[in-house]
Amino acid sequence: MNSKSSPQKVRNVDRNPCIEESDGSQKCLDAYNYDKNMCSAYFLRYKNCRKYWHAVMAQRRRDGVKPDMPAAEERERIIAALGGKPY
Repeated sequence: MNSKSSPQKVRNVDRNPCIEESDGSQKCLDAYNYDKNMCSAYFLRYKNCRKYWHAVMAQRRRDGVKPDMPAAEERERIIAALGGKPY
């Protein structure tokens, strides 16, 4: 099994900062019988979440901060300091 697609990794809150946005997209698709046009706002939020945290990871790598992805608890502090999710 490819570890990149491992369900444990995808659902791990310390590794995946966008579980909430991913779940929102899936629930929208379920609610609207998989009509993707009805869920574009959810998809955009998920895309922006991924883009934001990818930039954070890249910056941490450049700065030599480990781990690359902040743990869930640290991400909550970052979001609180920003006054809410920036995406």
